[in-house]
Amino acid sequence: MRRKLMGATAVALAVVAGAWCVESLSATPASLFTSTSLAVGRVGEIDVNNLSISDDPSDANSKKNVWHSLQKTKGDSDLYVQSNVWAPGGTSGWHTHPGHSLITVTAGAVTAYEGHDASCTPKVYTVGMTFVDEGGDHVHVLRNEGTVEARTITVQLIPAGAPRRIDAAGSPACPF
Repeated sequence: MRRKLMGATAVALAVVAGAWCVESLSATPASLFTSTSLAVGRVGEIDVNNLSISDDPSDANSKKNVWHSLQKTKGDSDLYVQSNVWAPGGTSGWHTHPGHSLITVTAGAVTAYEGHDASCTPKVYTVGMTFVDEGGDHVHVLRNEGTVEARTITVQLIPAGAPRRIDAAGSPACPF
């Protein structure tokens, strides 16, 4: 009985190790890409709720404009401000983050691909555009498919002590 239990444990460990190796091998590395931390700070629990209501000035719409923002965390968080730079042809590699990111393009353009998108549809963001990476199991890659350097400033909020970036397998629909 003990021998069977040890054998089953060994098989289970081999399967887990094999799955880890396959995941590591299928992840794509960053290339012609640099990410620099401009600021890192730790913050305690967050519980903020903002609401802004204003009258719609147009005669065509008598409704009120409503803007609502909610941020709530349990436990400490790490806040990162990142400067990201892609040379032409550069890629961040497929990855995710344990928390969300707010990304603003400050030079050139970046093209985003989502790991869950079976059609591998590109989303291009240019200077002045901001987009949200939801993090968690949201796997993505950002690429510079242009001919000039691309830059972004990113603000990330993640659980305290968690790795900021997690390499991941890409979309089977995307050939890169």
